[in-house]
Amino acid sequence: MTEYSHLSHLECGRCGHRHDADVRQNLCVECGSPLLVRYDLDAVRAAVTPADIAARTPDLWRYHELLPVRSESAVVTLGEGMTPLLPMRKYGARIGVPGLLMKDEGLIPTGSFKARGAAVGVSRAAELGVKRLAMPTNGNAGAAWSVYGARAGLTSTIVMPEDAPEITRRECVAAGAELYLVDGLISDAGKIVGDLVARSDGAVFDASTLKEPYRIEGKKTMGIELVEQLGWTMPDVIIYPTGGGVGLIGIHKALLELRELGWISGDLPRLVAVQAEGCAPIVRAYDEGAADSRMWDDAWTVAFGINVPKPLGDFLILEALAESRGTALAVTDAELLADLRTVAADEGAYCCPEGAAGFTAARKLRASGWIGEDESVVVLNTGAGLKYPQTVDVDAPRLAKDARLD
Repeated sequence: MTEYSHLSHLECGRCGHRHDADVRQNLCVECGSPLLVRYDLDAVRAAVTPADIAARTPDLWRYHELLPVRSESAVVTLGEGMTPLLPMRKYGARIGVPGLLMKDEGLIPTGSFKARGAAVGVSRAAELGVKRLAMPTNGNAGAAWSVYGARAGLTSTIVMPEDAPEITRRECVAAGAELYLVDGLISDAGKIVGDLVARSDGAVFDASTLKEPYRIEGKKTMGIELVEQLGWTMPDVIIYPTGGGVGLIGIHKALLELRELGWISGDLPRLVAVQAEGCAPIVRAYDEGAADSRMWDDAWTVAFGINVPKPLGDFLILEALAESRGTALAVTDAELLADLRTVAADEGAYCCPEGAAGFTAARKLRASGWIGEDESVVVLNTGAGLKYPQTVDVDAPRLAKDARLD
């Protein structure tokens, strides 16, 4: 019988300690760091080729040999994956990057890339017997895990800052999740979730960012899709809005796996972690040459999804930047909001503010010479702009019923 997944084991991202993948796991039992999923890549290489994948259904489960769900019957899906990779010709010409592309995650279920992590994370949690999960969130992750949890028949407890986007709150409630708001940041919400999990005696599973190992696996499919869409070649640069950093870590992990499989070759794309000036712990750590970040005090940005004052996987983000010869930079809210409008007017693409930060980064890195004119550059737009209506002010004149336009 053909194996659906070639999952091998879990490995600590810091100390390398091996963990059993068929037991519910959170952080490393030795050092308390995030766990990474490992596969039998020799078995994957023998079982499937890129040509085989091309004939499959256009969703992220087309890569199931490199995903952790052991049985196809355990897959919880809403059709997530294979989002478009769009040329951004007008904006690219404007900033001097003719080879600019956008991977548009705004068209995925629940309107953000968080659906990828939720699809895989919920599927694996349910397969391992989880009945109730809890998580802190800045909005979109909670919405996605609530929706996929409902589809899997799980109970979800979601805690988010009261400043989180209202639309994401409504998504959680619509999906039947238990939603709680906290006067504070995602780090404050995390403490509340941690207390709930500790008091539950195993009845509540902690699905916080990087406190369970499978969300990364859903996010890494952005990287696999991207190179498949480019004919199994890699761009020169990938720009990623970075809060918890799971997507950036996942893309880097995917590219390393694909290169070991022999499906791609050559230097990895230079990864760029983009943060807002109001919350830039990774940028500060990168500039200081540090291996870990420090808590960012008084964090605030309109790009709420990247308002994470101390990412749990900071060392993995910084490792990915170093290994890919990448960089990190911060942009202002005013800059990203201006580029949000410019990209929408040039390309008809209404990005989320986090995605807009990526375009600001592309513009600034081209102006500094870090990005060359002849390089191919991919910006990840991580969500739909429609989920953030407050980012665009509407000041239109009101017309009388009998008014006529010239």
